[in-house]
Amino acid sequence: MTSKVFTRRKPDTHKGDYGRIFVLAGSLGLSGAAVLCANSAMRSGAGLVTLGVPEGLYSIIAKKAYPEVMVRPLAETKARTLSLKAYPAIMSLTQKADLLAIGPGLSQNPQTQKLIRRIISNIHKPMVIDADALNALSGNLEILRINPNLKILTPHPGEFSRLSGAPRAYIEKNRETLAKKFAYDYNIVLVLKGHNTVVASPDKLYVNKTGNPGMATAGSGDVLTGIISALLGQGLSGWTAAKTGAYLHGLAGDIAAKEKTQAGLIASDIIENIPTAIKRYSYNGHH
Repeated sequence: MTSKVFTRRKPDTHKGDYGRIFVLAGSLGLSGAAVLCANSAMRSGAGLVTLGVPEGLYSIIAKKAYPEVMVRPLAETKARTLSLKAYPAIMSLTQKADLLAIGPGLSQNPQTQKLIRRIISNIHKPMVIDADALNALSGNLEILRINPNLKILTPHPGEFSRLSGAPRAYIEKNRETLAKKFAYDYNIVLVLKGHNTVVASPDKLYVNKTGNPGMATAGSGDVLTGIISALLGQGLSGWTAAKTGAYLHGLAGDIAAKEKTQAGLIASDIIENIPTAIKRYSYNGHH
């Protein structure tokens, strides 16, 4: 695996050359997920990150996100989650983006879940699908076949159990086989998180060896979604973005754990160490 994505940037490039990412995330009580995902994408080299959030959370999230992240308020439900009424605005914001990252902290509000299904069915852009967007697909997997766009799904074992219908204990014993079958059946890239994260495409399999138990912490998955989205935006294929993203996420967590200890590690520490992880990865050239 070469690290051409992180070669020195040409002087005449502009932010549009490094990926315009539209992140849809957050709901009342889960605003941190949105911030972690957007900030992580920014730290991983994305040119431009737009974060779409329920309008009632706009001021909280705009304060916590990096100033470089463009936060956009969208129509919300009474429960302060994204509403179906937000769909037209989402459609127009997506036209300006290269890809969509959807799911962190969106909630399981029925109207929001319906909105997610509509987006996944109708928006023809590459997508990184995580968290509550995975929950929206449970029992509705045929949606994955409606739209031929690239999709990278990033479930933890619990989410994968809901998606695939396989019991969690069975998944843990057969991670590689099940991940590969699911990726093949739905023509997607699957990132099955956990110790030795498994990345599967319809015809390839990679088992990641970076990372540590300290990374089993709130928000760690939101950070991974941001990293993969940023790599996709910088021109990597879905497979390479997912595989490299898993590697860098684990490496950043390993670097952070050395300083903060595994017990003291929080998701923000992973984000802060992404640049060091990229530097180390680029020097090695391969892994």
